Order: sequence, then C-alpha cells, then structure tokens
Amino acid sequence: MKTIITTPNAPAPIGPYNQAILVGNTLYTSGQIAIHPKTGDLILEDIKTETQQVMQNIEAILKAAHMDFSHVIKSSIFISNMDDFQKINAVYGSFFDDETAPARETVQVARLPKDVNVEISVIAIK
Repeated sequence: MKTIITTPNAPAPIGPYNQAILVGNTLYTSGQIAIHPKTGDLILEDIKTETQQVMQNIEAILKAAHMDFSHVIKSSIFISNMDDFQKINAVYGSFFDDETAPARETVQVARLPKDVNVEISVIAIK
C-alpha cells in the first residue's frame, strides 16, 4: 500500500506527481527545486540560497512523513553546472551528520524544470 505525503510547507507539484509517496517504511520524494512554498516564487539569487530552499522543501516533506534527514538513505542531485558542485555540496552537507550521510549521486544535466540550477530528491526509511 502507498500513502501520498503532502504538506503546504513545500511547493505544490507543478505536474502530475505528488510531493512524496510512502510505501511501508520507505519514503520516496519527488525532485525538489527552489520554489518558496508560501509565495510560489523561484529562489534563484545565488546557488547557495537556491540549494538552501531546496533542502528546506525536502525537510518539510520529511517532517510531513514524521521523518528527518537522519532517515535519508539515498539522495539524487541534478545540477546544471558542475562548477557549482562545491557550493551545493556545502549547503547540502550542512543538513547531514557525517556519520549518517546517505548514499548519493550528483549528475550534471542539460536543463532542469523552470530553468533552475539544482534539483534534489531523496529516499528515506523509518
């Protein structure tokens, strides 16, 4: 059985998908971009601020599923420019304890939704 996870504290989907799906004890989030959940505005001031908003959106979804970043076992990061990797990684890393950091891949892509610079999804287990 699957349970749809939704929260007003993360951006509403911009297509035919849900913020996250919980199957048993496993949560699968949709990719999050830097949309402010209250205003709907894109937060693209700089890559650090953009990544911070993405991680806050993920955090809100995790909370809606009664989880936090310590439950994350896998992350996928898609970026438009590999030159931003270190800045993205610094913000991303601040949300995890080094001992419990998840497995991860980071991939440079040609283009992301709404022409953002970073999109991140996670898988978490209770």
